[in-house]
Amino acid sequence: MEEISFGLDHDNYIGSLPQSNHQHTSWVEFFIEERLEKQIALAKNSGALNNSTIQQFNNLFKRLKEIIPEEKPSLLHGDLWNGNYMLAADGCACLIDAAVYYDHREMDLAMTRLFGGFPEEFYESYHETFPLSSGFEERVDIHNLYPLLVHVNLFGGSYISQVKSVLSRFCIQ
Repeated sequence: MEEISFGLDHDNYIGSLPQSNHQHTSWVEFFIEERLEKQIALAKNSGALNNSTIQQFNNLFKRLKEIIPEEKPSLLHGDLWNGNYMLAADGCACLIDAAVYYDHREMDLAMTRLFGGFPEEFYESYHETFPLSSGFEERVDIHNLYPLLVHVNLFGGSYISQVKSVLSRFCIQ
């Protein structure tokens, strides 16, 4: 049986932006190289991020292994927020607008909290079935740096303050 890597065997999209899924055996390398650095480069080229903020990202990169617990890759929806969840006519739950890839499972769960969250029963059922490592609530914002940067690049600078707030919590200046 082939071991699953972080990423996917092909690239896809997150919204209208290309999403690089080059495979890595290390979650930290995948998160930095395929998620954050790609979005940081777009934001820097558009003038949305300055060198000071980019340096804060570099400081965070050095700490990620100590902050995020290691896990095997899980297949993710990739854009899991309450706007991509709906009920079909028969009442069954449906997930739409996926940006699938294999990653740390906390990524999808963190994103569910970014824009209003899901009902508390969702999180309770998940935890009952596949408990998360302690400290997940403190790590949510780090995982959400990727979708926040995507929003910076899709919708403009109004999301930059959220990015800077997360970086200031986890980075020594």
